[in-house]
Amino acid sequence: MRITFIKPGLLTTVQDLGRHGYLSQAVPVSGVMDTLSARLANIAIGNDENAAVLEFTYSGATFRADDDMLIAYSGEGACLSINNKILPSDRPVFIPQNSVVKSTGNALGIRTYLAVAGGWDVPEVLGSRSTYLPAAFGGLQGRAIHAGDVLNACEPSELNLKIFESLVSSKVHHQPWLVGKGLLSKAQRSVIRIMPAAEFRWFSGSSIADLLTEPFTIGLESDRMGYHMEGRKIQRVRHDELLSTAVAPGTIQVTGNGSMILLMADCQTTGGYPRIAQVAAVDLPLCSQLKPGDAVYFEAISRIEAEMLYIEREYLLKEIAASVRAKFL
Repeated sequence: MRITFIKPGLLTTVQDLGRHGYLSQAVPVSGVMDTLSARLANIAIGNDENAAVLEFTYSGATFRADDDMLIAYSGEGACLSINNKILPSDRPVFIPQNSVVKSTGNALGIRTYLAVAGGWDVPEVLGSRSTYLPAAFGGLQGRAIHAGDVLNACEPSELNLKIFESLVSSKVHHQPWLVGKGLLSKAQRSVIRIMPAAEFRWFSGSSIADLLTEPFTIGLESDRMGYHMEGRKIQRVRHDELLSTAVAPGTIQVTGNGSMILLMADCQTTGGYPRIAQVAAVDLPLCSQLKPGDAVYFEAISRIEAEMLYIEREYLLKEIAASVRAKFL
């Protein structure tokens, strides 16, 4: 299965679930920003959850299906359409050869993920197919997709083929069921759950109160490395110098002028700013869909609560994957 890009869109890259095990060598995790949407797209067509997907930022991408294809897409940055007819998300969709697929705007979010049967075939670098743009490696030649680029899929699995055979037709065709994303999105979109980080007590009580009661807005200078949060300045009561120390996606740092930065998928592996909070892993997909100008509130939870939320989500994902397999195998 193969596609050719006619228009690349604002920023389109190949990503998987990330490059793990190399933080000690200063190699970021990278990977998809919205792990939930990417995993659901893969699950819907019987892929391994770590299969490479295309990450579209906003809309504007257009590509041609050079073969009959089995795809699924998920996320909130765009809708995919053929001949001005919207393709349903979060389910397997058969696309006939020579179809032209366009991504059109969706005001809900910023990122959308396209999975293909077998996953997108680009070379692995340090065990991952993810694109890391700052260092220009991974993905397709270490860069974003350009017009004219051709992407092939890996060999499909037995489950991929079973789903494909259930849909193959002379026209667009899809399954009536979807992979139940609503079951996994219980959190309020505007509320991000956090836990205290290592330097939490370095900040004044009034600033902690502001953190947990006042809105913060995603700034324009935000990207895959991190979001600049605009709002009340966070005041320190302890002014020690901090040696560079470990950070990860979801870490919230406070800069010298009192502004906060929420680190995201392409963030560095260490940082010298004090860490005030860590976003619960289950809410990072919500963060990934935030656009400049979106306002959020932060809610404090315990580490145990964060772990239980994560376990609950993983259990539901396993149930969804098992139900897809049971339909065809």
